[in-house]
Amino acid sequence: MGSSPLPEWASEPCIMGIDEAGRGPVLGPMVYGCLYCARSFQKTLASLNFADSKTLKEEKREELFEKLKADSSLGWEVDVIDPRELSAKMLQRVKINLNEISHNSAIGLVSRVLNMGVLLTEVYVDTVGDAEKYRIKLSERFPGVNFVVAKKADSLYPVVSGASIVAKVTRDRALRDWILDESADNMHRNFGSGYPGDPGTKAWLDHHMHPVFGFPTLVRFSWGTCTPYFKDIVEVIWESDKLEEDGSNSNGGKRQLKLSNVGFTRNKKKSEDIESSGKGRCKFFQARKLELVANF
Repeated sequence: MGSSPLPEWASEPCIMGIDEAGRGPVLGPMVYGCLYCARSFQKTLASLNFADSKTLKEEKREELFEKLKADSSLGWEVDVIDPRELSAKMLQRVKINLNEISHNSAIGLVSRVLNMGVLLTEVYVDTVGDAEKYRIKLSERFPGVNFVVAKKADSLYPVVSGASIVAKVTRDRALRDWILDESADNMHRNFGSGYPGDPGTKAWLDHHMHPVFGFPTLVRFSWGTCTPYFKDIVEVIWESDKLEEDGSNSNGGKRQLKLSNVGFTRNKKKSEDIESSGKGRCKFFQARKLELVANF
């Protein structure tokens, strides 16, 4: 996703800002956004009244986003990280923490813009973790680019403020237009802000927790907020692909894993291994690797 074909000014030395939206919520995607322009446009950029998106009302953010989209002197890109991807990476056997996911997203945006042919010379990034270590990591990956990594960069550098608006509006629209995969009759969209401390979000989680299927896919079930809900969940067994195993086993490379092995339930009851081909089954069950229980 981006603003337009490569403009002529992209061959001049350019600057870019990177920021995220939705790092803390238990619901919805995390979005990384970037804004880039010619370095010669930097003074004009400061006059566009971009600000940290968290300090702006939604209407103002929407207005500024439409304004920067229409400005041929600016380019932008986003990386929308689905809540299912976040949870899967944070709970897989070789875990990827949120900081690393964030770093990889920012690196991906820099790579994408460079590969488009934009002559990036300076990139300003709102830090995740230790700022100096992050700067060194980015500099080693992109030795031809000067990186400035700072706390509250979205309030210090207009180009990062613009990236903050890109990320925040993209996430807001994604939530607003989110189509729930699940189709239960009693589901609704009154999930509040999505932050763990929001009473509306807590009420939504309470209402939408299923003892077998867990939460709707909108929920980042790897978040600590979700842990208390799993104490009474029904134990489920799934099949692990051979590629996810550290080595072979006597079951032809396949092994059954309990949800308790990856932190989903505290139920210690023993269960037998279950095999199922899954042919012709609903994609809902296949996507979640749920198997048919033959013996109780």
